[in-house]
Amino acid sequence: MTTAETTSADFVIARAFDAPRELVWKCFTDPERMKAWWGPKGLTVAVAEMDLRPGGSYHYSMRTPDDRVMWGKFVYRDIVAPERLVWVNSFSDEAGGLTRHPMNPTWPLEMLTTVTFEEQPGDKTKLTIRWQPLNANAEERKTFDAGHASMQQGWGGTLDQLAAYLASAKA
Repeated sequence: MTTAETTSADFVIARAFDAPRELVWKCFTDPERMKAWWGPKGLTVAVAEMDLRPGGSYHYSMRTPDDRVMWGKFVYRDIVAPERLVWVNSFSDEAGGLTRHPMNPTWPLEMLTTVTFEEQPGDKTKLTIRWQPLNANAEERKTFDAGHASMQQGWGGTLDQLAAYLASAKA
């Protein structure tokens, strides 16, 4: 096997927000704030429990417009306030156990997520999200690589919701 066959290209999305870095950071580290904006458009966060420390987790549920519930979980690896968050992202069950993507069984079971928060002139913040499959087999990497366009759309919608929240949020 060649290196190209055994690794996937990272998915990266970046956006500048008209908000100070401390506030954008709080939007990722306060479970009540995350409930207000996290997730794909049309879904609402119903449950959000956060233990923000390396080895801690964020366990949440999202409700779809047709009343279906999906669970997700982060396990934090690295926290450098207010510069960087690193976590392992997965779908989960209500008890916090790992599960497969509810609509795509070949999606990687775990994703390594790195979020950086960079101060910009004028009290703005550049947010960069890097996603890569973790411990994925060849089929899961292929699914990840083929999904970059849908990830762009999904993350784009989530970041649109963050922008709307920031426009009305108080520090």
